[in-house]
This record gives sequence, C-alpha cells and structure tokens, in this order.
Amino acid sequence: MLLVMNIGNTHISLGLFKNKERIGDWRLSTDQNKTEDDYGLQICSLIEQKQAKVEEGINGIIISSVVPPIVPVMERMCQKYFQQTAFIVGPGMKTGLNIRYDNPREVGADRIVNAVAAIKEYNGPMIIADFGTAATFCYIDDMNRYIGGAIAPGLTISADALYENGSKLPRVELDQPAQIIGRNTIHAMQSGIYYGYAGQVDGIVSRIKEEVGGNPFVLATGGDATLISKASHVIDKVDPYLTLKGLCYIYDKNIS
Repeated sequence: MLLVMNIGNTHISLGLFKNKERIGDWRLSTDQNKTEDDYGLQICSLIEQKQAKVEEGINGIIISSVVPPIVPVMERMCQKYFQQTAFIVGPGMKTGLNIRYDNPREVGADRIVNAVAAIKEYNGPMIIADFGTAATFCYIDDMNRYIGGAIAPGLTISADALYENGSKLPRVELDQPAQIIGRNTIHAMQSGIYYGYAGQVDGIVSRIKEEVGGNPFVLATGGDATLISKASHVIDKVDPYLTLKGLCYIYDKNIS
C-alpha cells in the first residue's frame, strides 16, 4: 500500500492507496509541536481502522509540504513506524510538469501536485482553484504547461481578520447563509464573508479567462472547495481528492 501526505498550514491530508485505488483518507491538524511519535501513533491508528496491517502493508510513502519544519519530523516518523524512506516532492523529483514560472523553484509543492493530477485526469486548458489556508489559482494552458496564477487569503483567514480587527464583531461559523440580507450581526457577517469571498473567486477566475482567452475548465479542490462552489458561478467541478491523487501519480513516476 502507498501512504500519501500533503502537509498544509492548517491541515495534513492523508490518503491510503492499494493498487492505485484510494481505500482511505483523513485530515489531521497541522501542529509543529508534535513529535514523530505523536504523528506516528495517530496515523497508525487511522490505518488500522481500515483493517490494514501497518507493519506488512505500507511499502511506499510520498510527502508534499508547504510547512518545512514538519518535514524532518515526518521523515523520522516514516522510518520509525513504517520502515520507509519517504519521497519528498521538491527539486530533483520527477513530476513530468512543464513549469513556465519565472522561477520554477518558487512554485509550491501543493500546486505542482494538483497540476500533475489535473492534467492526468482532465487535460488543459484549465484553472485549478485550491481553497485551503491560502487560496491558489493556477492556470494550465492547452499544451498542459503550468503558466502561473494568483494567491489570495483563504476563507478562514479572511473571516479571522474581520473578527480580530473588529472590536465588536464576534467569531462566526463559516457557512452559506439562507439569504444575503442579514437581519442580525452574525447573519450579516456570514453573508458578507461568504458571498464576498465567492465574488472574489468569480472575479479572479473571470480575469484569468479574459487574460488567456477562451473558456478554460475550472477545477476546485481543498477543504473549503465544496462550500465555496455553492455560491460561485465559475467552478465547473469539485475534486476533493485531487492532491492525494497527484501524489500517487508522482510516486509512480519516480519508482518506474
């Protein structure tokens, strides 16, 4: 079995693949204070819930990360609990992605992994919107080249900024309000945050389309993708497992 991990600023997404089929997926909180034992025991417990034997079953691990301090912790965890040297997505790893960024080393590992999966399963031209701690918008042209994109604050960061900087404003649950005109402060904040963010997404995607011409396919992923897609007018499809699948594809490319 193959264990894949994407380490984000807020969450760690994990996937378990057997014969290239996803048989399990989980999300953990990202915590730089945790040790390899904290993560190892937690991950082993999750895998065993799938009735998979950890010591016999895991024969490969691949990790992508935008939180560098956690990578060595996870590498030690992989050795100690799975007796595996993890592949780390980064310079020197084969991805097959044609990156046309000014400096390809600046492209985040998560964006690379998403692009590899999107090209494999959907084909360009397309815009990949990943809604996590940050929101990234990546454009893949009709020759399946990674051209670039935009990065914006994520939905939760936007809501937290309003709460932390508005002395009389409460922290609110992020959800789709029943109507846009709020009749109390909480509903008004939910409406402004949610529909304002959806409008930002639509605006960025529309401007990318204007700049590149045509009507590229818009693919959304990430923890908030399903919620945002309910109000967005530009998202064509939500694929919550895009990053996990991309890690699986990259692993196969590097062992073949």
